[in-house]
Amino acid sequence: MAILETRAFGLIAAIATVTIWAGFMLITRFAVKSDFTVEELLVLRLLPGAIVMIPWMLKLGVMPPKMAWPRAAMLMVGASAVFPYVVSKGLAFAPASDGGALAPGMLPFWAALAAFALAGEVPGPRRRIGLAMILLGALLVSLWPILQGGSDGAWRGHLMFLSGSGLWAIYSVVFRQSGLSPVHGLVIGLFWGTLAAIPVLLLSGNVSFARVAWTDLWIMVVIQSFIIGILAMVLFSYAVKLLGAAQSSAFGALTPLLALMGGVVFLGETVTALKVFGVILVAVGVFLASGILRKNRPRRA
Repeated sequence: MAILETRAFGLIAAIATVTIWAGFMLITRFAVKSDFTVEELLVLRLLPGAIVMIPWMLKLGVMPPKMAWPRAAMLMVGASAVFPYVVSKGLAFAPASDGGALAPGMLPFWAALAAFALAGEVPGPRRRIGLAMILLGALLVSLWPILQGGSDGAWRGHLMFLSGSGLWAIYSVVFRQSGLSPVHGLVIGLFWGTLAAIPVLLLSGNVSFARVAWTDLWIMVVIQSFIIGILAMVLFSYAVKLLGAAQSSAFGALTPLLALMGGVVFLGETVTALKVFGVILVAVGVFLASGILRKNRPRRA
């Protein structure tokens, strides 16, 4: 269809992607505070998606490119199992409004560090300003409440958000250097993530679905596996293809704001003026760090 190749569809895909990312924070927070365990959610995220993607696994293959084993391991289980588990575990301790700022919000900061450490890339002045704003905003969201003694144990979730975001940033750099297509990276992660994580999750004793109604279980399968796990990846790939990497990444600035508003409206989370300011700082920093404002100066004759 012609519409799938238009800039308008690219904009729709980018907005839908960041909405799904924010929805992951809200839905997972709601689920782990009600009838689901984190382990149950990860099973529902991995197993159905892996089954659906079997034809692509057979077509593209599930072996990562030849590289050092730590990098290969990151491609195989980093994005599919480790990152979702760590962030979901964090949502059991801290609000979704915090998670939006400290997980996807901090991603450009960690990605810049990972790119510098693994590839020697140095961000330009405008990106450095954006990265500094992200760091300052994250400190206001997480460190300041701890220093004031009002975090109520949320610091555990904050550490997990930051750890998960850092792991995803390393994965992003390794994935970019691998030369894999997004779909190929997705099927590699789903195959090995399912193979490695499902037995561990089942042996943990936290996967029984005893408290979960069948209707809720199937709804969560659709949301966690097909919408968050697969559809978001496909939509983001479309956005990058039609809009470019910089403009697509700039839309990520909406995720902390959407998570903040969704946490207040749908989950009844309480936010302070300082947290709102911190989240806004993170969002503006993400926008600047995306590189969308970078312009190529015309050459003088």
